[in-house]
Amino acid sequence: MKFTTQKRIAAQILRVGTSKVWFDPDKLSDIKEAITKSDIRSLISADSISAKKSNFHSRAGARRLKIQKRKGNKKGSGSREGKTTARLSRKRVWVAKIRLQRGFLSELKQKKLLKNSDYRDLLAKAKGGFFRNKRHIKLYLEERSLFNKNA
Repeated sequence: MKFTTQKRIAAQILRVGTSKVWFDPDKLSDIKEAITKSDIRSLISADSISAKKSNFHSRAGARRLKIQKRKGNKKGSGSREGKTTARLSRKRVWVAKIRLQRGFLSELKQKKLLKNSDYRDLLAKAKGGFFRNKRHIKLYLEERSLFNKNA
């Protein structure tokens, strides 16, 4: 027996999808004879036709994951989505990097490990994005023997 029309009409009345419509197996002969909306409505009120409950998706796992992420766990490369710039903008990365480099250079100057001319030259290089990080500045200075290693 096909109940496609009855299912469609019932779904429309119950405001659910056709897969959520349930027919009482004992009243199938009555349901087959129902061809109008009013017939279906009367069957719904008689509990011969009803809507199945929707499946709820538990948030327990998501909450557990959120707690772990707050601790700093579960944030490795495997669980990241999108570009790196989506997590931290290019500008923010640049600002953090340049502040570190400028701070390091000014520290060296205050300790009198750099001449003023060298300091100015290194500041310009840092501004131009020449250095990748603080370690790169140290390497550059050691290669050109512009300061001693214990800085």
